[in-house]
Amino acid sequence: MRFDILTLFPEMFHGPLQESILKRAQERGLISVHLHNIRDYAAGRHRITDDAPFGGGGGMVMKPEPLFAAVEAIKPQAEEGPVILLSPQGRLFTQVVAGELAHHSRLILICGRYEGVDERVREHLVSDEISIGDYVLSGGELAALVVVDAVTRLLPGALGDPGAVFEESHARGLLEYPHYTRPAVFRGWAVPEVLRSGDHAAIVRWRQEQALRRTWERRPDLLERASLTPQERELLARLREQPGER
Repeated sequence: MRFDILTLFPEMFHGPLQESILKRAQERGLISVHLHNIRDYAAGRHRITDDAPFGGGGGMVMKPEPLFAAVEAIKPQAEEGPVILLSPQGRLFTQVVAGELAHHSRLILICGRYEGVDERVREHLVSDEISIGDYVLSGGELAALVVVDAVTRLLPGALGDPGAVFEESHARGLLEYPHYTRPAVFRGWAVPEVLRSGDHAAIVRWRQEQALRRTWERRPDLLERASLTPQERELLARLREQPGER
């Protein structure tokens, strides 16, 4: 998969892209990441990429010309693939959305800055808008890294354990079950006996129950759209009937 990232601050990406899973995915040829400085596509000696908003008001707005020029230069008209604006006004980025994007061979990510982008960019250039949460960031660079990381993890061969992606939090709409490692007892706190029993069927049941219980206690909103098995639905019904439980 190819990621093209349009940004005013390409240096922000070098550290994260050279570590851990993203680094290995690039070395294996699973992904390629191409950084494009929006200023390189701005006209004039001063390479201006923002201007004051029509109608007045504080802050600056990203100009349409450099963004259109950048996208048109790196993406031929006939080539398909979403052009995504990272914006607080976009649809919420979830594991489902990450899975949707992972089916593409190429993504173009535009990192917004300042008060936002000229509305004509939204109307005539981008095909999607994504927000990673209901909070304010200085720009879309961190959001773009989140998208790249989440999508890369879903590509075949990106993770050492092919099954790991299906057990992680949000993969099926549930939070992940608790994890333990050595020592078996730390400061008097023991690892649950079932995990040391060697009974794999019992371990699977325990993890299934703990994932459901943790989701019920911490993120009950996720259960509204989670894909639950009949056994999980039965367990959830019992949780709801217990006094003092959520």
